[in-house]
Amino acid sequence: MAGQRFARALSVALIGLQGTVVEVETDIGSQLPSFNVLGLPDLSVKEAKDRVRSAARNSGTPLSPRQITVNLTPATLPKKGSHFDLAIAASVLQADGVMPRSPETVYLAELALDGALRPVRGILPAVLAAVTAGHPEVVVAQANAAEAALVPGAVVRGFECLADVLEAAGADPTDLQRPPATSASAVFESATGGGEQPAAPDLADVAGQYDGRAALELAAAGGHHLLLCGPPGAGKTLLAERLPGLLPPLDDGAATEVTAVHSLDTRVSQRRELIRRPPFESPHHSASAAALLGGGSGIPRPGAVSRAHHGVLFLDEAPEFDRGVLDALRQPLETGTVRIDRAAASAQYPARFQLVMAANPCPCGRASGKAQDCRCTPRERRSYFGKLSGPLLDRVDLRITVPAVSYAELTSASTGEDTATVAARVAQARAVQRERLAPYGLRCNAEVGASLLTGELRQPPRVTAALERDMERGALTARGMQRVIRVAWTVADLDGRSAPDADDIDTALYFRSMELA
Repeated sequence: MAGQRFARALSVALIGLQGTVVEVETDIGSQLPSFNVLGLPDLSVKEAKDRVRSAARNSGTPLSPRQITVNLTPATLPKKGSHFDLAIAASVLQADGVMPRSPETVYLAELALDGALRPVRGILPAVLAAVTAGHPEVVVAQANAAEAALVPGAVVRGFECLADVLEAAGADPTDLQRPPATSASAVFESATGGGEQPAAPDLADVAGQYDGRAALELAAAGGHHLLLCGPPGAGKTLLAERLPGLLPPLDDGAATEVTAVHSLDTRVSQRRELIRRPPFESPHHSASAAALLGGGSGIPRPGAVSRAHHGVLFLDEAPEFDRGVLDALRQPLETGTVRIDRAAASAQYPARFQLVMAANPCPCGRASGKAQDCRCTPRERRSYFGKLSGPLLDRVDLRITVPAVSYAELTSASTGEDTATVAARVAQARAVQRERLAPYGLRCNAEVGASLLTGELRQPPRVTAALERDMERGALTARGMQRVIRVAWTVADLDGRSAPDADDIDTALYFRSMELA
């Protein structure tokens, strides 16, 4: 093994959520000392040579004083991130004969100069890619080990420092040096259990708002988008914040997708459980398109729409957002994905979320009731709601007015139904939808396409007569008609009927009838 001058180790390159196993090849030549990294590395990967050299020396295994060439293959794939550090160190030390070969092990960790292993972002999707490619043995920093073990089939070893990695691989422990406060390695088998999370806000806290509560239940039961319009203080934000608590917990597949997105987003990944509660994202109205959809230099990062995947994206004061930013939501609302193209790479992220928008009735917020205190001109009102384009509003299934709460409602001792009661009805309606839509690979009414609505789920003319009248007079578009039918199916599901009737269509039209200034 002392004459060994070439070795390979494995790591993972991430572009979005898509991971590719990368071979880290090392050749040690006889030329003057140098350290070169090839294979489209970004700056953080190029800097790995200095971190690796210092970490190896401070761990008691200095690198060979010869020419070291490291190649990351496939060479045409962009490599970004400090998680390549440990794989580069392992490959170099194997080529130098210090560390026994372990060709099937995947290494994912950043190296500190003293040899400690630091956690990195994106561990869950990286380990998932490794396991999918047939490499279940993964070495990570101790702080990332629990999250890495969430991937089914993964066998994860977490270490505190490079010296621990070398000793576990079979290197001679007598010369190894460890930084202060290190501990022995830990082995984690894959697990998917969830833990306790903070309690969601309760729907019983919302005073009055009977239409708002009904619309919220419909939105939760069918996965529909929602617009709430009303004066300040009426309870629009209270209602929106309680929607995630009504949604069913995420199943294993959805929870893995959501956790993978959030693994990329967090500064340091130390998650110990899958995200089971539907996420809730509420960006400020000054957010840019990149903040909402994702972006950044190099390989794009996920935005708010992807962090809200399988959850809720809440846009408070929606007309205050830039119109271009709002219209950019139209594509992910239709497809459930967002694709971000940059010069360095293109990334695609999941973005199947429920959109909830809240708006005041006018710029000053006083154009409710008799609007006697409102000083906004008709032009100002039109300009205010003009930010919400027709094509965007056409994709919103439920549009309701949230009136100001009366003193009697606010001080009443009686409260409306709590979250648990409504969530039970929502869960029952979702179960019916899953059973009905399972043959088509769908989960809820909001996902039903036009071909199904005009095919197997087509309703007789006596049920859809009101839709025909509204389309003939131009009050409904083809897309709007389809969305009304989807909501009508949800109304029927909540009421325990096998199919919608004419009254359900009327109910769906009522919840879409709000007129904007």
